[in-house]
Amino acid sequence: MKLNSARIYALAVNPWVIFASLGLGVSVGLVLPREAQHLAFIGDIYVDLLKMTTLPFMISAVIFSLQRLFRDGGTSKLLLRVVTVFIGASAIVSLIGAIVLIVMSPGSNLSSETMQTFGLMVGSDSSSNNTVMNLYGTDVPEKTLSFATLLTSLVPTNIFAALANGDALKALVFALLFGLAVGRVPERISTGLSQALETVYHACQKLMHWLSYLLPIILFCMSAAQFGKSGVEPLHAMLQFVLAFFIASVMLLVLAAVIIWKRSGGTLATALDALRAPFALALATRNSAACMPSMIESLVDGLGFARSRVELLVPLTISLLRVGPMVYYVCATLFIAQLYGHTLGVVEVVTVLLASVLAGFASAGMTGLVTVSLVGMTCAYLRLPFEAAFILFLAVDPLCDMLRTLILVIGNAAAVSVICPRPLKI
Repeated sequence: MKLNSARIYALAVNPWVIFASLGLGVSVGLVLPREAQHLAFIGDIYVDLLKMTTLPFMISAVIFSLQRLFRDGGTSKLLLRVVTVFIGASAIVSLIGAIVLIVMSPGSNLSSETMQTFGLMVGSDSSSNNTVMNLYGTDVPEKTLSFATLLTSLVPTNIFAALANGDALKALVFALLFGLAVGRVPERISTGLSQALETVYHACQKLMHWLSYLLPIILFCMSAAQFGKSGVEPLHAMLQFVLAFFIASVMLLVLAAVIIWKRSGGTLATALDALRAPFALALATRNSAACMPSMIESLVDGLGFARSRVELLVPLTISLLRVGPMVYYVCATLFIAQLYGHTLGVVEVVTVLLASVLAGFASAGMTGLVTVSLVGMTCAYLRLPFEAAFILFLAVDPLCDMLRTLILVIGNAAAVSVICPRPLKI
């Protein structure tokens, strides 16, 4: 019997298939290291294809979601409350992730063998770059990070140049401002743009869906090439990262459940029972968009929130309030900083939080490989080498992806419950 596309896709993203592909790639990389390194170009091509789709997808999703916020005549009154909740939720998840990583320090005090292997992954040992010499001219002083530099780097002077250079954060800032402006344009004028953006959104989504069919092959090639070069030792460090991220995730899930319980005005048992379906669906699918109908049903039928508000806010929060990726980017960036012995001051920690929030917004509609790749955006502000650790994060991403999706689904349900009026109890 010929497999249809839905079954092929389900097989390609199945966690067991992902683990098997990674395991086979690691085995080939360790047994045939020289031959395995020749497979690296396949992963490079695949990442480039994903990057090709990421920016148009992100821009269309953000602008379309904001435009939808203004489409209903009464929803514009919710804008201030939406913005307040978005800012508050982003700050809370980022702070909790940072506190857990700073207290646990999973990337510190690793064995010398692990650190030497990580050093080889970036082309040198862990101490070889302590001294930098310029043969000609004067030494160039190391640039210091400041909020002025950070904010300046976020504002695009030319949106087309930002798109050409693949600068996702600048493109996101443009999309947010442009989406707010488009939302104030009369609907009779903006209808054409809305339809065009929706077309781009669904077309890019379809492209990403097609690219997912190749995920097992790509993961095999990338893991074989990487471990053919570095060996298996660095994976020991990732176990500590997974534990830290798991603890941060549990804390956020408990906080979200308590918020929903208090906002609904019912009992804790009722709130937990209503969240059971979206919780299970998030674990099973690892796809927040697939959980939206279940979230709406739980908030409306299970907890009594107004359907008109919930049906608008659930897609909006899923598209823009990316609390799962936000806390993941904070944890991953701080872990990499600890891994390479990069001491962070207060300004740099705050910069990590802000960059992670923006990268979370930029992850709208992304899953798996692309979501993980955005850690490089936050690491860039601290000049940290993320590319070397990319395959390590992919190796543990099936578990991390489940946690990210759970935080995203349950956390956004809590955000919607705060934005919506409390349900009336008869």
